[in-house]
Amino acid sequence: MIKKWYFYASLIVIITFLSLGFKPFNLETKPWFLTEKTDGTEYMFPSQEKDDYPNLNFPYTGNHLIGFKEAVAFKESQGKYRLVNSLGYMGKYQFGAEALRAIGIKNNKNFLKDPALQEKAFIALLSKNKWILRNEIQKYEGQIISGIEITESGILAAAHLGGAGSVKNFFKNKGNRHFRDAYGTSLRSYLKAFGGYDLSYIEADSNATVND
Repeated sequence: MIKKWYFYASLIVIITFLSLGFKPFNLETKPWFLTEKTDGTEYMFPSQEKDDYPNLNFPYTGNHLIGFKEAVAFKESQGKYRLVNSLGYMGKYQFGAEALRAIGIKNNKNFLKDPALQEKAFIALLSKNKWILRNEIQKYEGQIISGIEITESGILAAAHLGGAGSVKNFFKNKGNRHFRDAYGTSLRSYLKAFGGYDLSYIEADSNATVND
């Protein structure tokens, strides 16, 4: 009888110990979103507000530089660093050879293989275009032209699509000249789709270059 009592008592102790052993000591949970700090500004993504996700062709990752970069990249290449399209445009942001030369990159193969270089190239081109289009940004930002609210980020996105000269012609003709690239993508669509991002972090620099 005593042996049975010891057996059952020991069994109860073992079960209790095992059940306590599987309980987490720290019940604190981490939020499901990520925070990143890269340029002095904190970004939080993805948004937990459904209204922040209208019917766009690219994912929403915030309205600062990181959001702008990823939105443009998704539109251009779906974020694929090694993509080369039928016209020879390369990488995550679909750079042409001429744009690469303008920021000091001469080796296309190295550019295509180097994600970090592609990110630096995108920032450098933004800086150069921001300087080239500084007068247009100052003059037209906030205005409604051809049914589109003009913003700095929209202007810089449009310059990435068609070059700074095409953007200047757009404003010179008061929005009546409709530029489209070889695939039929319009300058107006970039002005509209990529408007409203905060690109104050980008400094206008006529000599912006990247060493490859």
